[in-house]
Amino acid sequence: MSRDGSVRAEPIRAEPISADVAVVGAGPAGLAAAVAAAEAGAAVALVDAGAQPGGQFWRHRPETVVPHPDGRGHHGWHSYLGLRARFDAEIRRGRVTYLPGLQVWMPQRDDAGFTLRTTPAVAGTVSGNGTRSRTVVARRLVLCPGGYDRQLPVPGWELPGVMAAGGIQAFIKGNGTLPGRRFVLAGTGPFLLPVAAGIAEAGGQVLAVLESSSPAAWLPHLRAAAGVPEKALEGAEYAAVFARKRIPYRTRAIVTEVLGTDRVTGLRTAKVDAGGRVRPGTERVYEDVDVVGFGWGFTPQMELPVALGIGTRLDADGSLVGVVDERQESSVPGLFLAGEVTGVGGAVLAVLEGLAAGAAAAREPGSRESAAPSRAGAAARHRRFAEAMHRAHPVPAAWQEWLTPETTVCRCEEVTAGQITDARDTLGARDARSLKSFTRVGMGWCQGRVCGFAAACLGAGPGALPGIESLSGAAKRPLAAPVDICELAALDDLETPRTLDASDH
Repeated sequence: MSRDGSVRAEPIRAEPISADVAVVGAGPAGLAAAVAAAEAGAAVALVDAGAQPGGQFWRHRPETVVPHPDGRGHHGWHSYLGLRARFDAEIRRGRVTYLPGLQVWMPQRDDAGFTLRTTPAVAGTVSGNGTRSRTVVARRLVLCPGGYDRQLPVPGWELPGVMAAGGIQAFIKGNGTLPGRRFVLAGTGPFLLPVAAGIAEAGGQVLAVLESSSPAAWLPHLRAAAGVPEKALEGAEYAAVFARKRIPYRTRAIVTEVLGTDRVTGLRTAKVDAGGRVRPGTERVYEDVDVVGFGWGFTPQMELPVALGIGTRLDADGSLVGVVDERQESSVPGLFLAGEVTGVGGAVLAVLEGLAAGAAAAREPGSRESAAPSRAGAAARHRRFAEAMHRAHPVPAAWQEWLTPETTVCRCEEVTAGQITDARDTLGARDARSLKSFTRVGMGWCQGRVCGFAAACLGAGPGALPGIESLSGAAKRPLAAPVDICELAALDDLETPRTLDASDH
């Protein structure tokens, strides 16, 4: 208790949790990795920021509610139920230690393996196991942190009522209700389809879905698309919902301005050419709009992999991703990656990668057993489809022309496009970290997760994508997540994790 009588939040000490394999993330990739490693005989510790397994893709209402979540609105729900049953069985056998509601804020590597320092996902709270933080020590580590919606700014996008497309979907899945009545979705990529269908099935009205690309962009990639026929069937399901609910689907169309004063009330749109340049005379205004959802693909969460020094590359969509071998092992020995951090490719690919990574991590170092040929072939087909999708639905090259100098780019720090381009042109700030130093872009609560890609593009210049150095620099953070200052103060007092041996099972 402090001198003024208030109770001071102090970390509750707990012994480090030891495991053969630590897994971060309980989405499709992480759940699969934990199951595969445990079924191979390894002791597994799974750390996840969510309150229950599933991640963003299989997010569902709390399992304590009545009626029990039935998977309505989810694709691959049977896959989730199968993995979940195996996961729960391994928990009962004592092979999996499940740590929900915790996020890793500092990963470390030494000769014995990996140390993960965690904190409750909601800062200042106590996790379900009664502690404010836990330390996890493991010989090998599988990182499956997932990704989040990539965003591009437009005038007015800082108004209340503007959401990420994934945020709208998560709201519906997690709450069983809608964040508004009348919606417009805009951006690019197939993800806009399930979000729109979910809104309509939940009782909302979708005034339009605006896709910046064109179906003709798929013509050079038909062979890759044919390799995953289930995607066509999934698309047909959404097309049926669009027809039944009369949802307008406009291609080569974008939002040029979100309208309103203290909240969204409407938006202005326009048609664009193949490069994303606005076609004069095609403007259109939508009125009485509650929610605008933007989605320009996904950005992998690279903070933890980059902090551990992995090798990286640029994916087909311009994202920074980790380099892995056929076993999903990164350039750091004992560190495996699965899911979006190796390239955004959908839940099916994430599960396949998670199964491969978990099984490989459970084996002793040096073992080179390959994945089942059928699984490896399926993963290869899904990777080809993912590359085709990225190339058919690129970020429009001319998107920076949609901005005005007054357009807010960083909503946390209220940094405008004009301030960023001025720092680029007059101060030579052309990478994300330099722009952060000169303008404070990306220095707020989200640490650039919302504005980072757009700011890096503005630094690279009109029509350009940021390079690997810029994106890598932006992903390097001494703290991977918000953490209470008392956790930092207690670092010197924390017991040094002990070396693992067979008795830790």
